[in-house]
Amino acid sequence: MNWIANFVRPRIKALVGQPDVPDNLWTKCTSCGQMMFHRDLNEHNHVCQHCGHHMHLPVDKRLALLFDEGYETIDLPKVKADPLRFRDHKRYGDRLKDAQSKTGRQDAIVVAHGRMGGQRAVVAAFDFKFMGGSMGMAVGEGLIAAARLAVMQQAPLIAIPASGGARMQEGILSLMQMPRTTVAVDEVKEAGLPFIVLLTDPTTGGVSASFAMLGDIHIAEPGAMIGFAGRRVIEQTVRETLPEKFQTSEYLLDHGMVDMVVPRAKLRETLVGLIDLLMHRNAPEVNRGALPLAASETIDIPDPATERSGEAGETKG
Repeated sequence: MNWIANFVRPRIKALVGQPDVPDNLWTKCTSCGQMMFHRDLNEHNHVCQHCGHHMHLPVDKRLALLFDEGYETIDLPKVKADPLRFRDHKRYGDRLKDAQSKTGRQDAIVVAHGRMGGQRAVVAAFDFKFMGGSMGMAVGEGLIAAARLAVMQQAPLIAIPASGGARMQEGILSLMQMPRTTVAVDEVKEAGLPFIVLLTDPTTGGVSASFAMLGDIHIAEPGAMIGFAGRRVIEQTVRETLPEKFQTSEYLLDHGMVDMVVPRAKLRETLVGLIDLLMHRNAPEVNRGALPLAASETIDIPDPATERSGEAGETKG
């Protein structure tokens, strides 16, 4: 046994050697290529300090950013894991297990509820790291559960999609989630509750073709890709070159598909204000006796009930 190589040398390296540097200390911006220290990246909510590019934000950080202090998540309804026994070069069941092990989630959606600005709110947020945020039966059931929770709590529903579309490994069963989630959104609206959609990068495929475009208000993060088919597919189909910023938040805002583009740092403030407005918390009381015209000018509005009683009295007399 070579005690110098096996004992002395490792001890010397431990004393004078450089400590191992973690691989995740720096992150490269996918837009401008600049390197950012992970602590600075977290402080700026995963927004590049150099070019302002909005990178993918982990679901936990997004929920913590939007809610007041603390929130609760609900368990997703159970669905059959691999209904079609799908397999390409890898079994779908194995893909699910790998994604669950990697993310620690049951599927690609997280349903949370809590308070935003003191007002109750239910959020259904997608995790893009779970198979690209694709929508299968579990995601459909999760969104339905979020809608019913919003109705039960009389709270607005906020959907935050980040998805490549329907999950092809579930075939027609994944496409069936498009009408099912649409019906869930209708239940929220029929209850007189707001449905707000925060579009993040990317929102495409069957997700954008269903509930993601049915919001009462659509907010988008800057530079997010929002559309149905990819740019290359569309160009090959129409045989034309598309505009440079086609399918971006800013392009959709200019063409009326999005109501506002809001930087990540102002998202909470914007959502709290919208919820406060749509839930009529600060609606002014209406004075039926007078309608203000100017600072010192009013006109009287007759009370319809008084008029009806007067008319009835005159007729009787």
